[in-house]
Amino acid sequence: MRHVATGDRNAYDRCIVHVFDHAGRALLIAGLGVYPNAGVIDAYVTLKVGDTLHAVRASDALGEDRMRLAVGPIRIEVVEPLRTLRVICEGEGEGDASDGLACDLTWQAEFPAVWEPHHLGYSGDRLTLEGRRFVQAGGASGWIRAGGEEFTLTPGEWTATRDRSWGVRPIPGEQPGRAAEEHRTEGFHWVWCPIRFRDRFVMVILQEDADGYRSLNEAVLVHADDSRRDEQLGWPHVDIAYRPGTRVPTGATLHLTDAARKPVEIHAELLGGTPLAVGAGYPPAQDWQHGTWQGRGWVDRRRYDLTDPADLGLAAYGVTDHAARFTLDGEVGHGVFEHGSFGRHDPSGFAGFSAVAPVAPVAPHAREV
Repeated sequence: MRHVATGDRNAYDRCIVHVFDHAGRALLIAGLGVYPNAGVIDAYVTLKVGDTLHAVRASDALGEDRMRLAVGPIRIEVVEPLRTLRVICEGEGEGDASDGLACDLTWQAEFPAVWEPHHLGYSGDRLTLEGRRFVQAGGASGWIRAGGEEFTLTPGEWTATRDRSWGVRPIPGEQPGRAAEEHRTEGFHWVWCPIRFRDRFVMVILQEDADGYRSLNEAVLVHADDSRRDEQLGWPHVDIAYRPGTRVPTGATLHLTDAARKPVEIHAELLGGTPLAVGAGYPPAQDWQHGTWQGRGWVDRRRYDLTDPADLGLAAYGVTDHAARFTLDGEVGHGVFEHGSFGRHDPSGFAGFSAVAPVAPVAPHAREV
């Protein structure tokens, strides 16, 4: 929309796409967002291969044509709404394209879109986050190229999920004032987990405060046949195994309940993760964050060494998206295990911010707090 119903500088409209192969070799994350009251449009594409993260980011002045989803070398084409999307990241040029990150992939829906819960967040009494979102699972075809290696996206061997959101979400630049001093003891624990099986899609979300109070909650099963109603799967609980001395998850079990009160267990095997603050612009990234004005025609390409704490900085402490293999009733599915736990979280035994350890991959020589 060109004019939004609020004058809040933090108004946004954004999407994210995850594409990864089932063997855990590559994880691509792409997104594009507009910030109408800040006059900014930006986008990013990251690709994790081994311990290297390739990233392309672009930002520009938001124009009048809101149907043009393009900034710099990155664009998203809506081929058929809610059915087919095309995500393109152009290389730096013919001579460099074989080394720099580039992609041309088509996302194809395999399940209906499903609403996520209305998401609210406060800083003291001020509403700082109000988002509406939907998520949708599918497959992908096309190609991805980076570091002299090319991946061909073969149907059945790659999974692609997308999330679409809009509302109000903090953009860096405001002075936190009192909140920075008085909310240091608070905690935030988050799991966002879209899972694609052959003929069913499971979506699990939970957000908890420091004492475990659930402020966001969802567990739903969506059938590929959209004539069948979605099924609620009770109050989700997620048991997470962490690498000793860190908040790096190594595996998880999702405990759900069907309509007959029968327990439903989904086991997650993590295939490799990307911290969203590294390359993709989520907080606490120090080199670039969404919605910030970088000037006209800004494009940045870089690589990160995910084993080097000096290369990551505070970005290693952000929410991390893990490509994952899931098992339910003997059937194998694939999806994203997105997780972040900051500050105190009593159910996990985390005492506070002083106990936070990196959520990014940690090198053997790195210190674990």
